[in-house]
Amino acid sequence: MNILMIALLILNIFAFFITAYDKRLAKLKKTRISENNLLAISLFGGTFGSLCAMLFYRHKTSKTPFILKFIFIIAIQVLVIYVILKRINLDQ
Repeated sequence: MNILMIALLILNIFAFFITAYDKRLAKLKKTRISENNLLAISLFGGTFGSLCAMLFYRHKTSKTPFILKFIFIIAIQVLVIYVILKRINLDQ
């Protein structure tokens, strides 16, 4: 369990910095990180880091399609956690 927590911490730190870096690229009008890549990082566990960077840097917060996909990812993660916790409780 500790390895999972460390991996999630590292992934969220990475998600924060990659989202911040995309914001910097946007300001410099350079080639950006694709939205699909940003969403994939969130999907695989970097949701909190991505959300923190989005709010801190005001990045992608006005892009409705992106926000809807991001919320959908959060909903999937909540559902998965719910199912896992329910299974753990049934096994005890």
